[in-house]
Amino acid sequence: MQKGVDYVAVGVVYICHDGKGNVLFSKRSKNCRDEHGTWDIGGGGIEFGDTAEVTLKKEIAEEYCTDVLDYEFLGYRDVFNKHEDKPTHWIAIDFKVLVDREKAKNGEPHKFDAVEWFPLEKMPLPQHSHMPFFLEKYKDKLKM
Repeated sequence: MQKGVDYVAVGVVYICHDGKGNVLFSKRSKNCRDEHGTWDIGGGGIEFGDTAEVTLKKEIAEEYCTDVLDYEFLGYRDVFNKHEDKPTHWIAIDFKVLVDREKAKNGEPHKFDAVEWFPLEKMPLPQHSHMPFFLEKYKDKLKM
């Protein structure tokens, strides 16, 4: 059974910031599941027995080598996509997360070609296909 394909999967999605208007993005490598070469915010699937908060902290530590200093629940989204020509369905639990800019780095170089900070108003291109909807949905909550 493949999560998101054979059943609805649940994951956390997070936009990490430094409290000064800058956002952390990762550039997806050829080893990612899809949308290689696009810039994306972070996320990960919730494993059985883990809470959303545990997953949030674990994924940020793995992907960006830093701790969660503070976080805000933004909302949730149904995320529909395709993977290997099969429709996928995820429920994304979305967060805005404050992290230490000095500690953040690429913790998964096999998945990310780069991890960089960008001002919220000058985000990198090309972006992952779900970024425009995320940004539009939470635009009032993302002001830092």
